[in-house]
Amino acid sequence: MDPSIVTTEQFSATLSHDANSNPSNVAEPSETSLDDLAKGIASLLTTAFTDFDSKASDAVRSQDNLLFSIHRLTKELDQLLEDAPVPFILQHAAKISAVRRRVSSLNSLLRSIQRRLDNIDRTLSFVGSSQDKAKMEGPTQQ
Repeated sequence: MDPSIVTTEQFSATLSHDANSNPSNVAEPSETSLDDLAKGIASLLTTAFTDFDSKASDAVRSQDNLLFSIHRLTKELDQLLEDAPVPFILQHAAKISAVRRRVSSLNSLLRSIQRRLDNIDRTLSFVGSSQDKAKMEGPTQQ
């Protein structure tokens, strides 16, 4: 397990240790407990974003496969229409075309969501790295 990831048990133990060390039993946040809290939240968010990113990628792949299948079926249907233009076939062709448009629209929406998640991930990574850099430089003197 990654040593930078803090489990809920470790975090709870840190909080209870901090609370027990204070005689008035009021937990004052120490720098280490705040760091542990930040690491815990960051690891939780990282896990959630990784999970969402994976599911969004799977959905995009699935949509691409579906779109490919619909394109293939549309071509086959066009071939059937050339051979036998029956009203029944025309009705189903219209339905398939409508489904194709909806799938394309949903695919565009999923790609937009994926880009937004990527932007959020980059922003969080940038904020996290700048906070880590600020901690390493230490407090500024005035």
